[in-house]
Amino acid sequence: MLCDMHTHSSFSPDAERGVTIAKMAERAEALGLGYITVTDHCDCVYWNKAEEQDYPEHQKSDSMMFGAREYAVQSIKEIVRLKENYPKLLCGIELGEPLQAPEAAEKITAMKELDLIIGSLHMNAGKPDFYWMDYSKIGLDEITSLLDDYYRELLEMCSVCDFDVLAHLTYPLRYIEGDHGIKAEHDRYTEKISAIFKKLIERGKGLEINTSGLRQKYGRTFPDLEYIKLYRKLGGEMITLGSDAHKLGDIGAGLKEGAELASEAGFRYTAVFRNRKAVFVKI
Repeated sequence: MLCDMHTHSSFSPDAERGVTIAKMAERAEALGLGYITVTDHCDCVYWNKAEEQDYPEHQKSDSMMFGAREYAVQSIKEIVRLKENYPKLLCGIELGEPLQAPEAAEKITAMKELDLIIGSLHMNAGKPDFYWMDYSKIGLDEITSLLDDYYRELLEMCSVCDFDVLAHLTYPLRYIEGDHGIKAEHDRYTEKISAIFKKLIERGKGLEINTSGLRQKYGRTFPDLEYIKLYRKLGGEMITLGSDAHKLGDIGAGLKEGAELASEAGFRYTAVFRNRKAVFVKI
């Protein structure tokens, strides 16, 4: 049974307009998915509206994401309203940068309506989202430094923050390698990634196989098979599949391929979360 644990409705400012949660639930049913979890964005650093906070210059390119307090809560309320009509619909949130704005993170994670919280990191502290960076002006040494900081913050996030599943590990490679063709020396981070996996396992948290890279220039999942195998080798047992769909047509995209990678890495089950508790379904 395939289940999509990472999707976005139009409550996420960067998603396609007109993608209602009802349409998403109906699309999941039409595709025969076991469950769909809507995980709209809540980048904690963008908790306040623009008029309520003087955002630093490096964040202003991402201004459409400001005001997460409002749209994240609206998404959760709408999912809860619709759940009775759509039994395969689950309530989630993508909790971004919880270390950088812990008070905002605590407000969201306290919401009892949530079935699943996926933790993510789109930007290093004091830097713009990796999406917005001008890689034509960045040398390999700076890219190495950016990735060092990314994995360092991820490890701390996995050590102390409240979430259930780590989303799209290796996210920066979507832009560094995929969009800009810069080959990062990624083997140097295996030790740090191992430490992240060990912390996830220790704290009973899962790892997402994010299939969005399969439909982008990157051409692989986040993380790819090498790291999925490493997670399994270290004792990881909890895997989720997520399309990271930001438009209706991408719901469920790549889940079959993601499940095949999980199986190749030695997993027999993927996880679905209800009331923030994992339920395992056979691949």
